[in-house]
Amino acid sequence: MKVTFQIEGGNAINIECNAGDNLLELARRANVAIDAPCSGNGSCGKCRVKLIEGQLDTFPSRHITDEEYEAGWRLSCNCKVLSDCTVLVPDIASAYQSRMKTADLSSPEELAIFENAKADMESGGLDFTNSCMAVQLEMEAPSEADTMPDIERLEWALNAALAIDGVQITVPYTVMTKLASTLRENDFRVCVKGRLEDNRFTCMDICPYADTQVVGCAIDIGTTTVTMVLVDLQTGKLLAKGSSGNGQIRYGADVINRIIESSRTGGKKKLQDAIVKETLNPIIANLCKTANINARSILQLTVGANTTMNHLLVGVDADPVRMDPYIPSFFGWKGLVAQDLKLPANPLAPVVIAPNIGSYVGGDITAGTRATMMWDRDEMTLFIDLGTNGEIVFGNRDFLMSCACSAGPAFEGGDISCGMRATDGAVEAVTIDKDTMEPTLTIVGDPGQKCVGICGSGIIDIISELFRCGIINAKGMFVREGSRVRRDEHGMGRYVLEEAAESETGREVSINEVDIDNFIRAKGAIYSGIDTLLQSVDMTPECIDQVLVAGGIGSGINMKNAINIGMLPDVELEKYRYIGNSSLTGAYAMVMSDQAVEKCHEVGANMTYLELSTYPGYMDSFVAACFLPHTNASLFPSSKQEV
Repeated sequence: MKVTFQIEGGNAINIECNAGDNLLELARRANVAIDAPCSGNGSCGKCRVKLIEGQLDTFPSRHITDEEYEAGWRLSCNCKVLSDCTVLVPDIASAYQSRMKTADLSSPEELAIFENAKADMESGGLDFTNSCMAVQLEMEAPSEADTMPDIERLEWALNAALAIDGVQITVPYTVMTKLASTLRENDFRVCVKGRLEDNRFTCMDICPYADTQVVGCAIDIGTTTVTMVLVDLQTGKLLAKGSSGNGQIRYGADVINRIIESSRTGGKKKLQDAIVKETLNPIIANLCKTANINARSILQLTVGANTTMNHLLVGVDADPVRMDPYIPSFFGWKGLVAQDLKLPANPLAPVVIAPNIGSYVGGDITAGTRATMMWDRDEMTLFIDLGTNGEIVFGNRDFLMSCACSAGPAFEGGDISCGMRATDGAVEAVTIDKDTMEPTLTIVGDPGQKCVGICGSGIIDIISELFRCGIINAKGMFVREGSRVRRDEHGMGRYVLEEAAESETGREVSINEVDIDNFIRAKGAIYSGIDTLLQSVDMTPECIDQVLVAGGIGSGINMKNAINIGMLPDVELEKYRYIGNSSLTGAYAMVMSDQAVEKCHEVGANMTYLELSTYPGYMDSFVAACFLPHTNASLFPSSKQEV
């Protein structure tokens, strides 16, 4: 039996199967990208495909209307194969891999933020030097009178060039195997690339004399997106930058679903392959091609990632991370090299992972905190990394408190009927006219791009505007009628942003009361996490001197609207600052600076992790935050509903 996945605008992919096989699982086996934020439990409705030929056994879903079902639309997660069949995979199902809007230095604004952060770290005393180097050598060729072996000839030349008393030279197997041929092909004029640490020089590659480029690779592995830069380790210059969706997305939008998937038979290998083979390796290869460098010139890689992503990257069992008492396999781990993960880099290149802090606060936050310099300042700083997960750090040079909020996938469009990630066609900003109730939309993509759905920043704007205009009340229920407000047969209200006839997909783009309730819970998790951190040190929002917002969704957030719905503290807008991809900035500092690596471990060791699920009073704080803006209106004096 055979299933053909016809990718819209692309090729057809065939896979052999048995009767009764699940269609989504077949797509995963065939490496067909189908977005499934709920990891196939039928709750999100995002894994839609269209049956062209054949038979599928399925059952009704609230996500598929009768008309859509008749037209062939199905949820791949609840389909079993009954015969040879062909299914169409719509473009939107796989857009997360290639067209996701990310904080990846692709825009002048993001690049400026990154450069400012570099300057801030340098002014704070960070020494941007590292142990990687390229040493050019000119040696006498052997002769009947000079029969010194190649390795000794190399060691003598390196000792003379380094001019360091007592330096020890190590020539690993991967260099030894190419030593003789490289020396003779280049008339004994070569460049040796390596690392000088603790009076020991380790040769990592031997190259032609003119090949002196020494490269580092800084990586941010997010639950949803992966971003990366190649950098010249001698000058600090960015050589190439890029990003893509995390290939693990098809196993679920959140870390819990991915941990569960990894615990199944063969799961660890599947999740590791999804991030290494399908995501990291293609990005690195593309960046090397762009920068015109040999991948073996990459002598160091640094990674900022959350605790679960770190475990799945190295193929370590992540199940204990989600199980009481929530103990990961490692916080910090040294000794990992590129060949262990089969990364396209120098096989001996260290892979330095920024240390985790707790089960749900990982190295991305450690690296980000290092980059903010908050650990070295007197100002009370609130650092919030908003993405698929919400992590928060509060403190200054005297203390650092951290926690992770179980906000769920709502900020990436999960649990929202028309929600989507920030790819082409996503509504990313909204204003609503109070009198006419008509919306003005800003859509991701080229001019003229039609509406497909709503991403996280757009959802924040919509809910804030609906509340401001008195269209919904504090519970998120519709209390005003109008041409844009519709109700179903059960009386549940929704607000229509784009009519079906005008949208890209031919489906109405709207937000309903269930969506709003789901998002209120997500924003409530963020605010209650902030509130609990402040309470843990007996402080209030008035004590905050600055708020630093990082992460992919942070780039598009209207801070005022986020305050209006009670997601962020009601402090002066001047205190808020978007700092881009702080995890990538921190990873860059670590790849460029040995001192930054040490400091990152020190920051992680000195940070206190608060496990919210077991902290007294957290649930009370969460429940209180599940209203617009909050049950305690005095906490949000600037948030007012217009009636």
